[in-house]
Amino acid sequence: MEDPLDRLAPFRPAIVAVRWGTVAIALILAAADIDNGRYASGVWAVVIVVYAAVRTLRPIRVTAADWSGVAAIFAEAALHVAAVVSTGYWDSPFVFTLTTAIIVAGLSRGFPLALAVVAFAAASIGVPNYLRPDHELRLTAQWAVEFLLVALVTGYARRISGEADRQQSLAFDRLGRLADANALLFSLHRVAQTLPASLDLDEVLDSTMGRLRDLFDFAVAALLLYDETDKMWVAARREGTRLAARLGYEDLPPALATAITEQRTVSELNLLSTGGPGLAPRMYSGIYAPLRARGSVIGLIAIEHPEPGHFGERDVELLNGFADPAALAIDNARWFARLRTVGAEEERTRIARDLHDRIGQSLAYLAFELDRIVKRAGRNEAIEPSLEQLRTDIRDVIRDVRATLYDLRTDVSEHQSMVTVLDLYVQRIRERSGLTIRLQAQETGRLPLLQERELFRIAQEALANVERHARATEVTITWRCDGNTAVLEVADNGTGFPIGRAGRLDSYGIIGMRERASSIGATLDIDSTPGIGTRVLCRVGFEREPRSNLLGLRRSPV
Repeated sequence: MEDPLDRLAPFRPAIVAVRWGTVAIALILAAADIDNGRYASGVWAVVIVVYAAVRTLRPIRVTAADWSGVAAIFAEAALHVAAVVSTGYWDSPFVFTLTTAIIVAGLSRGFPLALAVVAFAAASIGVPNYLRPDHELRLTAQWAVEFLLVALVTGYARRISGEADRQQSLAFDRLGRLADANALLFSLHRVAQTLPASLDLDEVLDSTMGRLRDLFDFAVAALLLYDETDKMWVAARREGTRLAARLGYEDLPPALATAITEQRTVSELNLLSTGGPGLAPRMYSGIYAPLRARGSVIGLIAIEHPEPGHFGERDVELLNGFADPAALAIDNARWFARLRTVGAEEERTRIARDLHDRIGQSLAYLAFELDRIVKRAGRNEAIEPSLEQLRTDIRDVIRDVRATLYDLRTDVSEHQSMVTVLDLYVQRIRERSGLTIRLQAQETGRLPLLQERELFRIAQEALANVERHARATEVTITWRCDGNTAVLEVADNGTGFPIGRAGRLDSYGIIGMRERASSIGATLDIDSTPGIGTRVLCRVGFEREPRSNLLGLRRSPV
């Protein structure tokens, strides 16, 4: 098993290939020496082959903190230098084997170590060779340059590999952070689906005032929240005094201003002696605490009493400890209210689209008919048949309005399950459209209310598309839920449409259905074939794609 800290691990196959390649060249060249009676070359050939086999089985490992690998590289260089010196210096058949040590040095720690090995080898061979009577300085320079080129190439390769390793490490680090964020968001999403109604801001403010009454004896209390839009303080809750609905910083009592600027709980034993007054007249003692969240003051708590010195150290510590969880609860409720506002905007858009597609077009038609009847009356033509038809059309529009309003009010609740609501909705569609609709339901448990409501809206949108656009005669609705997973399918035998070319996609509600499915962690698939029909399949609670479709039908994602 490779050591992940070993710098040579990625280059191991290349090093083995180079090692045995140079050994093969050395053996070929040494064979001529052996034939000429130079048996020292034969001995060193055996030593070098044995060493190559050992280093193949137990390769040199170099880590950042351990220098034993560097020592092993120099030991290998020394071994091959000894072989070269013993068998003819630069004319030795084993000169090529030195390149392996240089390559290993360069790949392990870059050009500086490779240069050190080159200098060691060139000096260890070149100096003794220079002292010989028949030395050739040209050979020393030639081999030194060749070894230097090998060092440069391997050092550059190490640099490129190191940069690639750093980029890979950064990529894995980013991937890890994204995975952590994804897991956190998924957890938050699951929590958000089961959040209680206590995130309602009014309930949080009321419960906060209730806790203040339980913990403290006061005559006046107020909760002020900071409005970031107009930079004003809003009197969210008050008891025992009358306050302006909105207060500027300059309108706050000095004690509250101090609590904001110093972000600490302020206790006043005698408001008159410290420059008072407080929030209310004739109040002589008070405690004022900032509500801190996300690094800033989001609100203020003030409690006052007409008796000087009424609040003690225990009251200060108690309010100081009470302020932090109260601030967190209020801030959560305010953010949740903003999220609900965003959801309400999306719902208003859907309702507007629904009214435009059904009621708006009908009203436009009635207006055109009235204009036509008025013109006919001006020409003294008979208008009674047209008025009778207009009255019928108006009744139809009124019926559509009532049906639309009823549909908008219909929703899944704690007391009405998905099956119950779907059955009621299907009955109304049957009555007004004449469609043959079959509802196949199997429910052994229930999902969180938020998920069921979005799934019902998806079913509503799918059925509305069938009713208005598909020109179908039959629809099958399948609902299966075991409390952890659920499958909703709406299939019709209508005209269908080519996937990816559905005209204006929002006219079919596909975008809205996809957004609803995404908001509850569901998958939405739409399979439509012109002339055959359309099938909408929404699934919740499945971790991964199964090998076969849960309902045994072909799927084509949109």
